[in-house]
Amino acid sequence: MKTGIYITNTERSTGRSLVALGIFKQLLSKVSRVGYFRPIINDQPHGKRDNHIETMLKYFNLEMDYKDAYGFTMSQVVKYMNRGQEARLIEKIIEQYKALEENFDYIVVEGADFADKGVAIEFELDIEIAKNLALPTILVSSAQGKEIKDAASNVDLAVKTCAELDVNVLSVVMNRVPEDKIDEMKAELESVIPADTAIEIIPDIPQLASPVVREILEELNGKVLLGENLLCKQVDRIDIGAMQLRNFLDRLGDNSLIITPGDRSDIILGALQANVSANYPTVSGIVVTGGLPPRKAIMKLIEGLPSIVPIILVDDVTFDAANKVAHVKPKIRPGITRKIELSISTFEKYVDCEYLIERFQNYHTDVVTPHMFQYSLVAKAKSKKMHIVLPEGMDNRILMAAASLVQQNVVDITLLGKREEIQAKAAEIGINLSEKVNIINPVESEYYEDYWKTYYELRKHKNIPEEMAQDALADVSYFGTMMVYKGHADGMVSGAAHTTAHTIIPALQFVKTRPGVSTVSSCFFMCLDDHVSVFGDCAVNVSPTADQLAEIAISSAESAKAFGIEPKVAMLSYSSGTSGTGAEVDKVRAATEKAKQLRPDLKIEGPIQYDAAVDPSVGKSKMPDSEVAGQATVLVFPDLNTGNNTYKAVQRETGALAIGPMLQGLNKPVNDLSRGCTVDDIFNTVVITAIQAQEGF
Repeated sequence: MKTGIYITNTERSTGRSLVALGIFKQLLSKVSRVGYFRPIINDQPHGKRDNHIETMLKYFNLEMDYKDAYGFTMSQVVKYMNRGQEARLIEKIIEQYKALEENFDYIVVEGADFADKGVAIEFELDIEIAKNLALPTILVSSAQGKEIKDAASNVDLAVKTCAELDVNVLSVVMNRVPEDKIDEMKAELESVIPADTAIEIIPDIPQLASPVVREILEELNGKVLLGENLLCKQVDRIDIGAMQLRNFLDRLGDNSLIITPGDRSDIILGALQANVSANYPTVSGIVVTGGLPPRKAIMKLIEGLPSIVPIILVDDVTFDAANKVAHVKPKIRPGITRKIELSISTFEKYVDCEYLIERFQNYHTDVVTPHMFQYSLVAKAKSKKMHIVLPEGMDNRILMAAASLVQQNVVDITLLGKREEIQAKAAEIGINLSEKVNIINPVESEYYEDYWKTYYELRKHKNIPEEMAQDALADVSYFGTMMVYKGHADGMVSGAAHTTAHTIIPALQFVKTRPGVSTVSSCFFMCLDDHVSVFGDCAVNVSPTADQLAEIAISSAESAKAFGIEPKVAMLSYSSGTSGTGAEVDKVRAATEKAKQLRPDLKIEGPIQYDAAVDPSVGKSKMPDSEVAGQATVLVFPDLNTGNNTYKAVQRETGALAIGPMLQGLNKPVNDLSRGCTVDDIFNTVVITAIQAQEGF
C-alpha cells in the first residue's frame, strides 16, 4: 500500500534531520522506491537550494527533481495566509504529494524548520498539513539546555495538540539527552505520553553538534585563501590565537578552529606545523581576522607545505569573529558524508527500527478531512473530463469559478449569454476568460431551432403553442437543460441568479427521472473535521411520504457509494428503535422497512436519533446490535424543515464544509445553487456534477 511518514519538530533545532535520514535508510531496506517531500521550505538566497532536500537527493541518489521535492517557500505561504487562502495552500500541497505517490511506494515527508514566523503558528500549520495528508507522524524534540521535566512537558503539550487535530503521533523521538539522564527522561515521558505512542531516546552526540568549516565561512561571510576543497572538515572547538606561540600550542585541542589576527604569522605557521606533527592535535581550519591577509612571503611558504588546512579571511576583529562562530547552528549538509553516516548509525543504534517501521507500515486511518475529500473529488473529475454548461454567464461568481475550473483543467465549460457582454463583464472583474470557455447566445445558436422544436414535440401534449416553445428555449435555463438532454453537455449547474424552480422545472419536464425512481431529491456532502457524511434530503421535498423517504434513503446511499463513502444509512427521527410512537416516527419506521425491502444489500437503521446515529457510545447504549448506530455515514431527515435547519446548524457550529445540494434521481445531472453561493460553492458543485455525469446518474 502506498503511504508515507510525516516527521515534524516541536521547536527549532531538534535534530530532525538525523531522524529523517535514519527512517529513509530503514525504508530503503524494505521497499525499493522511496520518495522525499517537504511541504514548506525556508526562502533561500538566490541560486541556493534547500539543504535538507539536497542532502536527501544526493546521498540516497533519488530519481526525482528538486522542484518536485517541495511545495512552497515560506514567503509564498505568508502570501497565501495574508490573502485568506490557507485552504487553497493545503489543497495544492495535497496535489503535489499525491503526484509523488504515483511514482513511489513510500514517501518521507519532513516538516517546516520553524525559522521565520512564530513557532506556534508554524507548528499548527505543519500539523494541519500532516492531518490533511493523512499520515502517521513522528514528533521530534530536543532536551538540549532543558530540565528533564520541562522537555517532557513540551512534548506532552505537542502530542495533545496533535490529538486535538486528529493527527496520530505513532512515535516521539527525544533527541540530545545527556547520557546520565536517559533513564530519567524515559520515565518522565512514559508518565505523560499515551501508551500506544512509541518513545525513542537518542543521547547527545557531540560530533553531530559540531559545525564544519563551510558553515563558519558562510556565517562570517569570509573569503577562502587556501584549502577550498577542505571546507567539509569538522570543527569541535575554537581556540583564539592571541598569546605567544609557546603558550598557545599547549592549549590546542583536537579538530580545533584557530581564530587569530592576520598579522600573527607565528600563530598561523605554528598551527599548520602542529597539524602535521604527531605530537599535537589535528587543526580543522584557521580564520584570520581584521581583514589582514598573511604577507605574500608567508602565503608562499604555506602554499609549499605538504599538508594545509582551510584558511579564511574575514573583516571582523577577533572577538566579533569568535562570537559569531560560537553561534553557528550546524546542519547536516550534502557532501559531508561522515556526519550523514554518523547520523544514520546513531539512529540505528538507539532506535528500535524494526518495531518502528512495522508500526508505520501497518498504519491505517479512516480520517477524511474536507481538503482530502475536495482533492479526491477534483482528481476524479479530472480523470474523465466532462462538459458542464453554466447558464448564468453574467454572474461574477460564475465567471470566477469557470475561469478556475478551466485553468485547473477539471472540466470543459460552456457559458450562456451574449458573448460581448460576458467578455466585458469578465474584463471588468479582472478575469481573462480562456479560449477554452465556450460562450453561446441561445437565440443565435445553431442548435436553437432544433432545441425549441424538440421541446415542442416533448410538451405538445400539454397544448403549448410553438411560440411558447420558442420563448422557452430562448431562456438560458431551458436552453442549458436541453443541451444536457441532447448530449451536447454532460451536466448543468444553475441557481446563482435564478430560483430553484427555474432550475429544476425544465429538468423535470423533459430530462425526467431515472428508471425506478419517482422522487427527485437532494443531498449535501457534509465535510466535518475528520470525516464526510451525506445528508439527505435538505433542499427539495418539504414533507415526503414514507415511500418517498425510502427512495431518498436509497438515492442518498447510491450517492455516497459513487463518491467513495461506504453507505451506512440512518433514518432519523425523534426516537430510536421501538421506544417512540406517533405519526412522524411511524412514517420513518415504515420508510425504513420499505427501503430494506427494496435494497436488502444496504445497511439501514431507523427510526434513530441523530446522537445515536453518529456517536459510537450513544449508539452502543441505545442500539447495541445495530450495524449503523454510532457509525452512520448517510443521514436521512424526515422532512425539509428538519434537514435544512440541521445541515445549516452543523455547518455554522462546527465549521463543516457543505458541498451541494446535489440533485438525485434525474436521468442526467442538473444541479441547483443557492443564490447566496460563493465561488467555492460553484466550483464544488460543478465538480460533483461532472462526477455524476461520469457515473451515469
